[in-house]
Amino acid sequence: MRILVAEDDRPVATFISKGLTAENHVTDVAGDGEEALFLAEHYDYDLVILDINLPKADGFTVLQRIRGTKPDLAVLFLTGYAQVSDRVRGLDLGADDYLTKPFSLNELLARVRAVARRRSRPVESILKVDDLVMDRVQRVVTRNGRPISLTPKEFSLLEYLMQSSGRSVSRSMIVEHVWNLGFDSTTNVVDVYINYLRKKIDADAPNKLIHTVRGVGYQIGPGSAGDQQQARG
Repeated sequence: MRILVAEDDRPVATFISKGLTAENHVTDVAGDGEEALFLAEHYDYDLVILDINLPKADGFTVLQRIRGTKPDLAVLFLTGYAQVSDRVRGLDLGADDYLTKPFSLNELLARVRAVARRRSRPVESILKVDDLVMDRVQRVVTRNGRPISLTPKEFSLLEYLMQSSGRSVSRSMIVEHVWNLGFDSTTNVVDVYINYLRKKIDADAPNKLIHTVRGVGYQIGPGSAGDQQQARG
């Protein structure tokens, strides 16, 4: 998942981010409420981990704004506000879960997984493009029934491509969603990993699925012979 961590305590934010990254999630960190709102409104996240005591805009305000623009975005409060009245207010405003500090990282990760299970739709656990199938829960990929072994980063890249099936995605979009980096126009990391995927997914298949869209980026899906030739270029 791509997760936004809204936490003004930098060591705590780093601790959370490292724990999520170890679980193969992509994280962004916001140090205040206004930054959290900007990121949540302009980028696609699966979950926001939200402190209440944030500068510039508190967590309750951030949650209310998020619910007004992205009602389906999952939000988990992680805060030192431990009063029952605070928990009730947070949940009544639309939070999916509420965890108080001090906290166990293992419990936080378990709650993240629980929120993901509750929020996901059964159809979304399986992604299909032609004869390529990804089970996002079991983290298994097959092509025409043949298992394909992928590294965590290859899996994340393929997942993003399959979620975007039918439309082109730019290199900067891929870097942003998969590597959590500001786009460097000189980097070839996307092209390198696309080539890794092509070798594993398309090399032995007559119909190529990963296509280069010149001047734009990449697209996954069945294509014409011309498209497939372009994908090899």
